[in-house]
Formats: sequence, C-alpha cells, structure tokens
Amino acid sequence: MNVRELEIAADRLRLDVLEEIAAAQSGHIGGALSICELLAVLYDKHMNIRPGEPAWPDRDRLVLSKGHASSALYAALAARGYFSRGELQKFRAVDGILQGHPSMTKTPGVDMSSGSLGQGLSCANGMALAGRIDHKSYQVYCICGDGEMQEGQIWEALMTAAHYKLDHLTLFIDRNGLQIDGPTTQVMNIEPLKEKLIAFGWDTQVIAGHDVSAIDQAITRAKALRGKPSAIILNTVKGKGVSFMENVAGWHGTPPDSSQAAQAREELEARLKKEEQA
Repeated sequence: MNVRELEIAADRLRLDVLEEIAAAQSGHIGGALSICELLAVLYDKHMNIRPGEPAWPDRDRLVLSKGHASSALYAALAARGYFSRGELQKFRAVDGILQGHPSMTKTPGVDMSSGSLGQGLSCANGMALAGRIDHKSYQVYCICGDGEMQEGQIWEALMTAAHYKLDHLTLFIDRNGLQIDGPTTQVMNIEPLKEKLIAFGWDTQVIAGHDVSAIDQAITRAKALRGKPSAIILNTVKGKGVSFMENVAGWHGTPPDSSQAAQAREELEARLKKEEQA
C-alpha cells in the first residue's frame, strides 16, 4: 500500500471503532483512535500473516498490551478478513466474539489475551524467546500505552528483552500524553522516556505517530536491527480524528451518545472523502 492508501485504511479503522463503541455504548474510544495509523501500517504492509489460518506457526505476532483499545484491533482484523465485519456490531455483546478486551480463545487473529495493564510485554518476550528456540524468523510486536509504562512489570520485561537480545521484538509506545486520570506527566511522570529505554538497552526511535511514512520507515529499521530489541515511541493524539475528542482525557473510556456519534461520523467521513479525492 502507498501512503494515501494507508491513510485511508487508518481512517476506515476509525469509523469502525466509532461504530463498534456507539453500538455497544461501551468501550475506550480515545486510545483506540490514537493507534489506527500504526495498525494500518502493521496489518496492511508489514505483518506476515494468513487470515484464513490464524494459528499459522510462522505468522508474525501482535500483543495489544493496552487491551482496552481492542475496538481498533478488531477493526484491523475484520479489514484483513479474520472474521466478518458484521461482527463489529456485536462488540462487547454476550452473543458476539469480540470481548471488551482481547481474548485469544474467542477471537480469530488475537495472539494474546490482554487488558490487565503491564503484562503484555512479558508475553511478547516469551513469544520472541520461543521463536528463537524453535528457529523461527517471525516478528513479535507489542503495543503499550504511555500510562501503562508506569507499571513496574514493564520495566522488568524491558530488562529481560535487552538481556536476551530479542532482536525480533518491537515495542510500540502510544504516547498520547493522557490516561484515565489525566496527563501522564501529572499522574506519574515517565519522562525522559527515550533516554530511559536507551539506558535499558533498547534501540529507540521517536516518531510522529500519525505519519504513516514515518511508521513504515521505523518498522523497517526495527526489523533489520540485530543484537537488541527495538522500541518505537509514537507521539500521538488521544481521540485523533474527532475534533471534540482530541486531547481530552474524559474520552478515555466514555462512549459517545447518539448526537455525538453522528457528529464524529460526519467528521470522519469528511476526512475519508478528502483523502479519497486527493
């Protein structure tokens, strides 16, 4: 996919996120909207996967450690054909396959159940170590939130990955600056994040998290690196694409009502139309 196609794919994911959460009247929309470019680039350009064979042993793996952003992951999986897009309308429904947080036993394409923050990177470490032991070349990707970086287990996992030189592992940090209680700098400051990751032995890049070209280039570099794990810090906007949600902590886990959903839909459809006509 080229840049324009990836931008379109990202905003289509945003529309699906909106429809999932509006239908369920439940979910975490702010941090889902902030990772749509990342998921579009991963699933549409970089990940070696077989949607018709979700358990393919040689597939690349993704751990969505910030599992509350599951609606974005489900949108990406549906777009690649892991399951019918109609399932998105049953997000968080008792008769659906899309749990509020990802479940590897319920949903095709989910490689690790997640949602208890701080645990995903440890799981990704295990996958990367298993790949080495099994002489596999698959890549392992893990997405964490910046608020999640306050968890102690994350830093233990960072040490572990560097110690074992897990060079087929890439950690993405969605640095949108907000968590449920407010700005990360006020709740528990994680900065200087880049310098800390470098000190822990990781190759670390900082990029514009909504620039699909920058994401593409950063992943390409990470995949080629040998001898140490890779971290990519994405500077993003919580609620990206919906004017009244952007940079507002209150949209961390609040679903839009019908009028808000209509306005958000109008804005996202306008973004898509502009991109498709460019």
